[in-house]
Amino acid sequence: MKNRIKVERAKLNLTQQELANRVAVSRQTINSIEAERYVPSTVLSIKISEVFRLTVNDIFELDQED
Repeated sequence: MKNRIKVERAKLNLTQQELANRVAVSRQTINSIEAERYVPSTVLSIKISEVFRLTVNDIFELDQED
């Protein structure tokens, strides 16, 4: 699943650790999501979208194989 987390983090000047703290996961989880190695749960996707004040669809995009 493609995502815009890195771009949106940069807009808010947040580190991976700061975003991880806000959504109660590890920095490694955020790193894996950004690198598209891990697909977050629905709950985590919503938490991330709330931090950025965007919809889940604005942040995440399904690949054809998803």
